[in-house]
Amino acid sequence: MDALVEILDTKLRQWQPDVAEQVRQYVAAIIEMADQDALDILLSKDVGQEGLDFSDKSEN
Repeated sequence: MDALVEILDTKLRQWQPDVAEQVRQYVAAIIEMADQDALDILLSKDVGQEGLDFSDKSEN
């Protein structure tokens, strides 16, 4: 985990400020969901979005 924290810290300093802030918000949301044992909701949203994305590509 320490390696992940180091990578994130380095990247946050390298990215444009708006990108870094957006990543901070996403990470905070993921931590909050994990604290509430709600990550399965996040995963099901991702799977659903992947299905929609695949569907959009298939139609073209």
